[in-house]
Amino acid sequence: MFERQGSSGYKPGLQTTEALDAHYGHPHRRYPTIHVAGTNGKGSVSHALARILQDAGLRVGLYTSPHLVDFRERIRVNGEYIPEQYVVDFVENFVQWNHQPTPNTQHPSFFELTTAMAFKYFADEQVDVAVIEVGLGGRLDSTNIITPMLSVITNIALDHTQFLGSTLAEIAAEKAGIIKRGVPVVIGEATPETRPVFEQKAREMEAPIFFAEEFEMPTPLPDFELKGAYQQKNLRTILCAVAQIKNLQLKIKNSISQPNILPSLLGEGSGERPSIQNLGLMGRWQTLQTQPLVICDTGHNPAAWEYLAPQIAAQKCRQLRIVFGMVDDKDLNAVLAMLPKNAVYYFTQAASHRAIPADRVAEKAATHNLCGTTYPTVAEAYRQALADATPDDFIFVGGSSYVVADLLSSNDLETK
Repeated sequence: MFERQGSSGYKPGLQTTEALDAHYGHPHRRYPTIHVAGTNGKGSVSHALARILQDAGLRVGLYTSPHLVDFRERIRVNGEYIPEQYVVDFVENFVQWNHQPTPNTQHPSFFELTTAMAFKYFADEQVDVAVIEVGLGGRLDSTNIITPMLSVITNIALDHTQFLGSTLAEIAAEKAGIIKRGVPVVIGEATPETRPVFEQKAREMEAPIFFAEEFEMPTPLPDFELKGAYQQKNLRTILCAVAQIKNLQLKIKNSISQPNILPSLLGEGSGERPSIQNLGLMGRWQTLQTQPLVICDTGHNPAAWEYLAPQIAAQKCRQLRIVFGMVDDKDLNAVLAMLPKNAVYYFTQAASHRAIPADRVAEKAATHNLCGTTYPTVAEAYRQALADATPDDFIFVGGSSYVVADLLSSNDLETK
């Protein structure tokens, strides 16, 4: 599986997913979907859209990746994790079926099987709508067997270039693969290099296209639980998507039971601003404790750190302390070049063989005038940062989803 194996676990193509889908009776056809792709922000956008639809009275499925602590984070209905027994039963039934001596035996990847599980679970739970986050890319991603009622592409940046292409236009073409014939698409952010790609694909598919950067934001803004400087652009994408969902309500089998929710999100009507809280979204500028203030974030590529680095540097504190590690398919030097020079660093590595060894991270960091000490585990690095800190210090933990996952799974973690 890609999360643990890296490139050897990446399996592009839809043939296996289509075979699994046929075996389970095409469950994704039993409910409307919203498909969300993009380099960064797709998790935040997916969680927010799911919560908005839930608060509007719908039964909502949500499929995201990766998970940080519990596999079941990936598959939820109205915020509730898929039951453990359902996961066990699904896998056991798949193994029993797949071991039958037939010429069509399937060898799905971790993500392909998980996608099939999510689609079937949502059908069994009779959801009104499901928000489906793309795993990697778009065109060849396992989730791309769906024909959604709305597609969303948050942004494009140079990431996973070994799979998706070495230019923004090439990566945009892969992400644009989720645009379906006649299905509206919202583009969160576009550049001079990517906008023509999206416009051309939309013309080919006769799909209405909406650029969130041109969306007129409501005043005052709704009260969202979206923290982090980078979330401001996500908010515009979310509200632009909500405007399209409002136009597509007839495609949802149970009409929205609280019709004032969606209009009020867009600044229409005279009701109080809704507060979209409890998104269940971990690792996005997440506060773990105060005194000292501890924040973690899963931002793991240069595009994410363009927002994270200045937000970290702007913190008012006695001493800035950063627990930092990355994995081997990311641009370490580009991220290190953005990190604040006045911080004390605790270089570490996640419990994954894809993690860059802490001593190598420290060696590269030294070339950027970043000073610190190495630690073999995230827990040890975090423990030392806490021991060194005073109540007025600020501690940031990140650089990789795996670093945050190790932290949130650690017995040393005590939220306050």
